[in-house]
Amino acid sequence: MARSTFKVLFYVNGSKEKDGIVPIMGRVTINGTVAQFSCKQTIPKTLWDVKGNRAKGKSAEARNINLALDNIKAQIIKHYQRISDREAYVTAEMVRNAYQGVGSEYETLIKAFDKDCANFLKRVGKDRSIGTYKVMVRARNYVAAFIKSFYRRTDMSMLELTPDFIKEFAAYLTAERGLKNATIWLNCMWLKGVVMRAHYNGLIPRNPFAQFHISPNVKEREYLTEDEIKRIMAHEFDNPTLALVRDLFIFACFTALSFVDMKELTTDEIVEVNGEKWILSKRHKTNVPFQVKLLDIPLQIIERYKYLSEDRLVFGKINYWTMCKQLKKVMTECGIEKQISYHCARHTFGTLALSKGMPIESVSRVLGHTNIVTTQIYAKITTQKLDNDLTMFGNKLNASFGSVTP
Repeated sequence: MARSTFKVLFYVNGSKEKDGIVPIMGRVTINGTVAQFSCKQTIPKTLWDVKGNRAKGKSAEARNINLALDNIKAQIIKHYQRISDREAYVTAEMVRNAYQGVGSEYETLIKAFDKDCANFLKRVGKDRSIGTYKVMVRARNYVAAFIKSFYRRTDMSMLELTPDFIKEFAAYLTAERGLKNATIWLNCMWLKGVVMRAHYNGLIPRNPFAQFHISPNVKEREYLTEDEIKRIMAHEFDNPTLALVRDLFIFACFTALSFVDMKELTTDEIVEVNGEKWILSKRHKTNVPFQVKLLDIPLQIIERYKYLSEDRLVFGKINYWTMCKQLKKVMTECGIEKQISYHCARHTFGTLALSKGMPIESVSRVLGHTNIVTTQIYAKITTQKLDNDLTMFGNKLNASFGSVTP
């Protein structure tokens, strides 16, 4: 088939004129076959150049419309070339349908994202959390907004995706949305995952993002030192609410419980093993079992707030955002300038446990991790820990080589 028979033209539909505004239509012609489609664009009738099939002038409105029309034409040409490489005969309707995603065996990006979101939602409450689902939906909405802004469309075929698409998406999140690197990385990984699954399932012949890599550059998580924990514990609060917030944070530092796990902790999950009390439960986020021995300080806190217990909840009904807001006041009153959240308590536990000689495998078990690599993020090697380890190593070397003279 000669490619010269392929044409794409644009025109306005005067029969649907309203207040001087007319919709722009497109027409694909191939070997005598014709297919029309809506460009989903409108223009003042006086601004349309009939002969040039474009908007007149150099106004911002004219430039934007012409850019959208150029993009539509480029996409239609891509579909035509792809179909003509695969099929013996190509009609205008086949190309029009491929552009609109109608009757195509291939997936469109937003449609695939929506399917993945729906599948993810089915797992919420089982092995996925509602918070992670919301993050996924936010990523989907960012992609949809990017396509609308950059391509002036509501969706696009995955066959149209190029390696530059995800790079341009990352640039969009930086320039237009003002997101930080770690958040950009997260959104790009959601996008990359959707396309990767479509490729693995045979819906698209290749994964255009296979070679895309971006570093999250995650900032170091804050944690409290042993001296800072002691300072907070020794501080006398005039406000009983701040004292409660402090005590719950300290409880988390000594048990490694996340806020939601502490909030949902019930009396049934505190069991006696060999005469000592343990928390035996599963993490709310991952449903991974964890177990932690209740030391003296956590036991004292449980006893102190026994009156709050309600419906078997050890600490009654506590609200995350209220506690976080009050926690900032706790840190300020104690003279601690670090940006501390309740999640930092888990990092504090991991770092403190490691510095006191607890094996990282045990730390990982208490934190409810399934991967030691994750535990390494939570547990920092402090200078004191390094000094103790090197001193111990040096003592062992002296014992072995002390009598040897170089």
